[in-house]
Amino acid sequence: MHWKARLPILAAALWWGSLTAIGFVAVPQLFAHAASPAVAGSLAARLFEAQVWMSLSCGVLVLMGAREPDAEATMGWAGGAVVYVLVGMLAALLQQFAVAPRIVARQDLAWWHSVGTALFAAQWLCALVVLWKCTTRPVTTGTS
Repeated sequence: MHWKARLPILAAALWWGSLTAIGFVAVPQLFAHAASPAVAGSLAARLFEAQVWMSLSCGVLVLMGAREPDAEATMGWAGGAVVYVLVGMLAALLQQFAVAPRIVARQDLAWWHSVGTALFAAQWLCALVVLWKCTTRPVTTGTS
């Protein structure tokens, strides 16, 4: 398989894996073991911010591979994976620039945590769908 065909698979795996590690392992461990919820929340905010940039980077890499070699990119690439990439990237941006500032400002905290959780879950599901679609698309022949 040509390296350009492997790039979106690697990026999708990194995207989904990093979301899983941050959201389901690292952040819960912070709240379980940090000195206080405030310290855990501050550290979690930094992890989520780093995750947003990881998500955007991985999304761009997937989009770069959203075409067959020597062909134009299409919205139908990998069974419609492009739409899920764009929705996942939008969820990451909304989480960082619309929700996170309100959580930091402690503005209606329960509501904005719920919105942030929903956006994170949407991003996680989008990344999973992208990974699934990238790994089940027809393999093209090419040089390695």
